[in-house]
Amino acid sequence: MTDDGQEDARRIRDKARRMQKARGKRRPDAWSGLGMFGMVGWAVAVPTLAGVALGLFIDARWPGETSWTLALLLAGVALGCVNAWYWVQREGGKDD
Repeated sequence: MTDDGQEDARRIRDKARRMQKARGKRRPDAWSGLGMFGMVGWAVAVPTLAGVALGLFIDARWPGETSWTLALLLAGVALGCVNAWYWVQREGGKDD
């Protein structure tokens, strides 16, 4: 191998070591915990609000005995909880 080839191999090896070292040191801190808390909140809030908005629209257009606002509120909360659970499980798997 030429001197240039050895130099390139050494640089690649050093870069790979630094990358592995940086990946090993990553620990969750308070800010990442707050970020996850915020993401879980949004994961529940957005489907809930979308359900309420759709329910209000349906109730205003086609009034009836059924409260679509309440039904879609509950559906939005359920969907948001499933969404948040999925997201936390996916993010929690990275800690292993």
